[in-house]
Amino acid sequence: MADKPSVTREQLIDKLNEDLSREYQAIIAYVVYSQALKGAQYMSIAKELEKHAGEELQHALTIAKNIDYLGGMPTNTPKPVKLTEKAEEMLRADLQNESDTIRAYRERLGECEALSEFAIAEDIREILRQEQEHLVDLATALNEDAPDLSKK
Repeated sequence: MADKPSVTREQLIDKLNEDLSREYQAIIAYVVYSQALKGAQYMSIAKELEKHAGEELQHALTIAKNIDYLGGMPTNTPKPVKLTEKAEEMLRADLQNESDTIRAYRERLGECEALSEFAIAEDIREILRQEQEHLVDLATALNEDAPDLSKK
């Protein structure tokens, strides 16, 4: 049992609400950054960020649905969004947020499975797949490899 997190339903609800706050943060950041990125070299990633915003909204709806299913109330508070006019700083902030989100959802998978909430775990697996695509898109836009998230 040492490798499986020991969480209660209430703790899972709290952690999913943190994830929901991160999804709201991502929606806001992607909406703002997709419109604020300037320069020909960023037009392609700006369009991609618009698409990411829609995907993050779907993630938020999925997480909120699962919080409700568990008997909790979905939060309405986003994590803070970094505002900057520098394109590279925008993309770096998004890259960091996606990295944090992926790490959190990897933890959530184990927690859901420990509580035998396999349907929620499946929803999170699908969200994780998209978050990892977002990570690769952002790293590519920054002309670098995606970060290794196996390290803490």
